[in-house]
Amino acid sequence: MKITVINGTEVRGCTYKIKEAFLDSLRAGNTITEFYLPKDLPHFCCGCKSCFLIGEAHCPHSAFVLPIWESLLNADLLVFTSPVYALRTTGQMKSLLDHLCVRWMVHRPDDRMFKKRAVILTDAIGVFNGGAQKDIQTSLRWLGVSDVKRLGIGLLEGVYWKDLSPKRRDQIVKKARRLARRYRSFRPGRKGIKVRFLFAATRAMHQMLAPKEKTLSVDNRYWLEKGWIKL
Repeated sequence: MKITVINGTEVRGCTYKIKEAFLDSLRAGNTITEFYLPKDLPHFCCGCKSCFLIGEAHCPHSAFVLPIWESLLNADLLVFTSPVYALRTTGQMKSLLDHLCVRWMVHRPDDRMFKKRAVILTDAIGVFNGGAQKDIQTSLRWLGVSDVKRLGIGLLEGVYWKDLSPKRRDQIVKKARRLARRYRSFRPGRKGIKVRFLFAATRAMHQMLAPKEKTLSVDNRYWLEKGWIKL
């Protein structure tokens, strides 16, 4: 099984420890590729819209974005990790999600994403992990991923791993490993009802708009070439 991990921070703190606990039982027999943000994508989306209007290769940051996207496409399991900053995911994770928006259902979805399984690992000093997880899960759903599991850890005792009691660290590690056991054997994800609805709705939109265009947009040309709409 191929696993791609997107780390929403380069800091090797609590988020890193949780991610490592999750991966521990999955290393044997699997291929794991990791990206650390912002090192592996040091640029924010600049809003030039080149990806939408011309193609992803024309993004000024394509040298960083495309290798990450190809790794996601080639993986069986996608793992996204992020500490909670201001009740949301990190800015660098949001930057990646912004760059991948061109592959959302409404633009140019890749049907290989429909069979992916994904895990979101987050941690916060308190219990409010939902906002950060929602940032990532919303993008995953629009990218076509239905099978998404979330693990949000409330650290409670401190912001540094060394500040947590041995008992609390043990509890966190056990939770991460328990979730990892679900992924020891390969099983493709299934397209859920929400993703099916998004795909049907956006297909209807493209089917309506394409015949009215004198010159097909990059998006509509893509849908036509995939055989999802007709002129």
